[in-house]
Amino acid sequence: MHILLTGGTGLIGRALCRQWLQQGHQLTVWSRSPQHVAVLCGASVRGIGRLDELAEESLDAVVNLAGAPIADRPWTRKRKNLLWASRITLTEQLLAWLEGRVQKPRLLLSGSAVGWYGDGGERELHEDSLPVREDFGAQLCGAWEETAQRAEALGMRVVLIRTGLVLARDGGMLKRLLPPFKLGLGGPLGNGRQWMSWIHLADQVALIDFLLQQERASGPYNACAPQPVRNREFARALGRALHRPALLPAPAFVLRVALGELSGLLLGGQRALPVRLLDAGFRFRFTDLDTALADLLGRH
Repeated sequence: MHILLTGGTGLIGRALCRQWLQQGHQLTVWSRSPQHVAVLCGASVRGIGRLDELAEESLDAVVNLAGAPIADRPWTRKRKNLLWASRITLTEQLLAWLEGRVQKPRLLLSGSAVGWYGDGGERELHEDSLPVREDFGAQLCGAWEETAQRAEALGMRVVLIRTGLVLARDGGMLKRLLPPFKLGLGGPLGNGRQWMSWIHLADQVALIDFLLQQERASGPYNACAPQPVRNREFARALGRALHRPALLPAPAFVLRVALGELSGLLLGGQRALPVRLLDAGFRFRFTDLDTALADLLGRH
């Protein structure tokens, strides 16, 4: 299978490349730095800087995961524009190119996040749940999904991956949390009651591969473990994994002053459940947070 990836040099993209190379797929990564693709993704992965470099080469699927990290820095106007351009504008460019092709891939698998629902409070959120609150994160995910769904008019099947907090050994939010927690300075954010939908990187890769192979898969799927936890429970579990106390809270007012609108992403949450994945027959390797953290942080 020939798969075109955007975001292939990111945390999830690199792991997918390793998985799919082992399975014998042909991989092309559209990147702003195509010269680095082989080093980051694998020697046999082709990097391209322009989509027209593919011409009319046959493609079986497009996996669209590109997007600047959403929680790396405060949401200034400039940052919001970058977050929008790296997701919606890039997807629009991808669709314009696909529309001009004679041979079109059968599938577009496109990224999203559980932030699509907004701050869900105590509600269990299934794929058919409506958005709860229209904050910037929800607007961003909503526009990203709506743009990707336009591929259906081109005769393509569209799968939307609403990802939770991805836990990985060498990247993502867990890597940023490790320094203070290892010093015993970690703890809950705000009152710690907000729900966190999480997923081990291995399960994230496995479910994307699973959906790639499901001929009837379409629409949104919550990509998160079946057992979401509250923020304070997450902090305690991370402390246990590192054999450190995790009792120092980050007060909500401090986060609001320091991070502005971005603080809402950390002080709110989603109790999202992977109903459609489970119904389709996908089985998670890591359903318990302590087990997932032990797998990732055992060396610590």
